[in-house]
Amino acid sequence: QKGIKDSLFFLTAMFPPNWTDFKSMVNPALETLALAILGTLLGSALSFIIALFAASNLSNKWINLFVRSFISIERSIPELFILLILIAAYGLGALSAVLALMIGCIGMLGKLFADAIEETPISLIESMKASGASKIQIIYYGILPDVFPKLISYALFRLEINIRLSVMLGAIGAGGIGFELDYAFSMLQFNRALSSLIMVLILVIG
Repeated sequence: QKGIKDSLFFLTAMFPPNWTDFKSMVNPALETLALAILGTLLGSALSFIIALFAASNLSNKWINLFVRSFISIERSIPELFILLILIAAYGLGALSAVLALMIGCIGMLGKLFADAIEETPISLIESMKASGASKIQIIYYGILPDVFPKLISYALFRLEINIRLSVMLGAIGAGGIGFELDYAFSMLQFNRALSSLIMVLILVIG
């Protein structure tokens, strides 16, 4: 009962949001968005390269098994743990956050990209091989046009996830709107904290 009473007090203390704080939160929100976009772009590019080795129709079974195992292991490691390792190596800041988001993409996008590549008709690949096409030409002219819409769809879905992750990573030292949210709670500025939460909601919906 005490917990319910404390929760109600906490929620009522957050309302109404401090609307004057929104102007000062635009730059942190844009910083969070930039971290998410950069991490997603780099992660998508790296995941596509890894997916080429993870796709059974492009690599031999031993390379396929090794890369698929690597993707599965990476997917089991939380981004927060990756960030803590990177902070130990590079210190607090945007670089550690971008690298954590980029590495975090591999587990999800690497698998989805590889599965999409494996759905390419084997007859297309075999016909291009028979005509003398190199592996690079097969990937560029045969596979990429076929899977490109799926790659974009998966990357955009990951971007939405990375925006939320950027907020969380920001709260532990990466900066952006996550830092503003954590600072507001630590200083008991609950109205400002609610303003930060509304800004996060706007980012994700946008």
